[in-house]
Amino acid sequence: MSATAWLLPGAAAVAVIGAGLGLYFAQQANEEVRAAERIERVEAASGNRLYLSAAQLADAQRGGPWPQPVRSLLRIDRPMRYGQFEWDDRNVPAGPLWIRVDLRTQLMSVFRGGHEIGTAVVLYGADEKETPLGTFPILWKKRDHVSSLYDAPMPYTLRLTGDGVAIHGSDVRWGAATHGCVGVPKEFASHLFAAAEVGDKVVIVRSQAPKSS
Repeated sequence: MSATAWLLPGAAAVAVIGAGLGLYFAQQANEEVRAAERIERVEAASGNRLYLSAAQLADAQRGGPWPQPVRSLLRIDRPMRYGQFEWDDRNVPAGPLWIRVDLRTQLMSVFRGGHEIGTAVVLYGADEKETPLGTFPILWKKRDHVSSLYDAPMPYTLRLTGDGVAIHGSDVRWGAATHGCVGVPKEFASHLFAAAEVGDKVVIVRSQAPKSS
């Protein structure tokens, strides 16, 4: 499956923004992803990190599988637009790394030792080339991979399946999609490529929309 971005007129592109409490819901508006905050209390905040209450953690886990407990999220106080990302692993100790991709919200979160170290709005496959759901180990890595099927560059590839689905650097923009891969901003992809190892787990889910109160 190529991860080459292509224009998809009318595609439903939504993204969750980890702003404020890390639990935001967003919807597409023109070329900007606008966040609407879900107000909840945080037990503690320290610098660039948010430490969630037990109730918040339980709420987050209802959105799909979480291989390991989440200890903290990056503190992001602004909406994120397509192509933007955050990466901050300062003072985060070594530990198991895993990646969560939510297709409904178009959000990737990267965790190390239970602490979120990166987040980005992503592209994914639509229509007849859907991105599969499930838990996938990283099979192999290649910095300068080129798709043999589509003759397209796929920088910083992290291969997930035998039939070509991968995470890789893309031109992440409104109205774009992939042929099944998960596309992330190229600079973010370079950080992820350096941090991730073969065998690390990638969990791809499609969470349920929050119920209106």
